[in-house]
Amino acid sequence: MLLAIVVIAFGFPLVWMLLASFQPSIVITSADSLAEFRFTLENYISVFQRQSFAVFAWNSFLIAAISTALSLVIGVPAAYAIARWGMHKSSMVVLIARVIPGISLLVPWYYIFAQIDLVDSYTALILTHMFVGLPLVVWIMMNTFEALPIELEEAGQIDGLSRIGSFVRVSLPLATPGIATASILSMIFSWNNFLFALVLSGANTKTLPVAIFNFISYASIDWGGLMAASVVITLPVMLISLFMQRYIVSGLTGGATKG
Repeated sequence: MLLAIVVIAFGFPLVWMLLASFQPSIVITSADSLAEFRFTLENYISVFQRQSFAVFAWNSFLIAAISTALSLVIGVPAAYAIARWGMHKSSMVVLIARVIPGISLLVPWYYIFAQIDLVDSYTALILTHMFVGLPLVVWIMMNTFEALPIELEEAGQIDGLSRIGSFVRVSLPLATPGIATASILSMIFSWNNFLFALVLSGANTKTLPVAIFNFISYASIDWGGLMAASVVITLPVMLISLFMQRYIVSGLTGGATKG
């Protein structure tokens, strides 16, 4: 019974958003909107044709993919070093970077990127999104590597592998669930990031969370277009979370036990 209440509480807004995206704005704002349903695709036509949301979706995907890839390239070896050599002070520095509010860095970031002419560029957004993704990757992978028995790497070195070779050929394959988890969560956080893109993006690099403001004006709100745009933003994240759930769970719980 309690589970049903929780599912209804969390699921009802999503179902209502999906149904509202196929209705005219006048019906959505009507008091009888739950009882009356007028099917239309006009909202999605507005999203993809008049508002060019396909371009904004590509910007979001490109920034999320590159920032996640760079975070993995830097974060996975860093997490391995922290886990294997007990660099706990370094891990605390990473944790501090993770808990610092991003809004406190927006003014310095904007000033620096404006000075080097990188505002409204993919570079600025990728670097700022790595501020969220990189600490996340390091902390997830650090726990993953700590849970792996070091004897497996030593066995590889006895068979002729170097330290780097044992890391690449032994540890990395065993850490695949953690890598998958870090990649998925980093991609989701980057895809949903609004604050950094609001300040540092422009006409050429606008992402989906910022583009949704196109449906909000001073005098009125296009509720139909807003609901359709919300579905476009939310659906990829929900699909990734549903289909990759077992990787996320296994990756997050992989460091819970050792040995």
